[in-house]
Amino acid sequence: MAPLSVLDLSPIPEGSDAAQSLRNTLDLARHCERLGFHRYWLAEHHSMPGIASAATAVVIGHVAAGTSTIRVGAGGIMLPNHSPLVIAEQFGTLESLFPGRIDLGLGRAPGSDQATARALRRNLDSDADQFPQDVLELMHYFEPPRPGQTVRAVPGTGLQVPVWILGSSLFGAQLAAELGLPYAFASHFAPAQMMDAIALYRARFRPSRHLQKPYVMLGLSVFAADTDEEAHFLASSMQQAFVNLRSGNPTPLLPPVEGYVDSLMPHQLAILEHTMSCSVIGAPDTVRRGIDAFVARTGADELMITAQIFSHTARRHSYALTAAATGMRGGTA
Repeated sequence: MAPLSVLDLSPIPEGSDAAQSLRNTLDLARHCERLGFHRYWLAEHHSMPGIASAATAVVIGHVAAGTSTIRVGAGGIMLPNHSPLVIAEQFGTLESLFPGRIDLGLGRAPGSDQATARALRRNLDSDADQFPQDVLELMHYFEPPRPGQTVRAVPGTGLQVPVWILGSSLFGAQLAAELGLPYAFASHFAPAQMMDAIALYRARFRPSRHLQKPYVMLGLSVFAADTDEEAHFLASSMQQAFVNLRSGNPTPLLPPVEGYVDSLMPHQLAILEHTMSCSVIGAPDTVRRGIDAFVARTGADELMITAQIFSHTARRHSYALTAAATGMRGGTA
């Protein structure tokens, strides 16, 4: 079985607030650490009423300080929003505080709508086309200082912070291959080019001092419950979130609804068929078979499991059932 990790968007359920969501994030991280998950990643999203992880480096510090062994990182930092130097300093600080446990995943999307993206830009000329240059600049700040180097990341210089390239298209796959970096594909919400991106990355991969052979991590939504019926009920919160987001109306994470899919119009069903095609929903046996089939189809080296579930208790239980179904060391039903 490929290693399993966790992607947490710090969901803000309807009727709750960001403070409670961030407490839930730390609780879930501790829970998943005990269960034996490999990494715990947070993602940068902005102006989203249902996501509390906008200040991603801050939340990573919160989680890393409250755990002891699990790797903690960004899945990811949207680099066009930031100065590479600032990100090097932030993650150099995190690596200094929590040595050997920090990951830095980098994406080139803004993680927001266009109006918010403009508000986030470090200058009006910054755009995603600069992403490869920004990645190289950022990685440069982690190298030992050179004679005469005037700009340094302190903390950051000389630290070994693993850098990942994130993506949902062929662009990121090609860049990760050329730089010899591990690659994480956002198949949990944008699966269309998944197989093509994996094939391109593996075919063009150039070994580097960072990585000797290709390493692919894939996002997978997993909703586990005691019965298939309950799991599909829990998944309806995420289904509502996708439909609302694609309709231009992002909301807090809404309570699950019985028979939600049956109530949708054809165009809304099409949204879900696309965005949730890389999902496993069901009781433990269903989850095990689904995960095994996904790994067999893709050859994934690692899976990043996400579960946007309205009830924090049910979300904890989903990860416990997933761990038990896949034979992880701490997994119990």
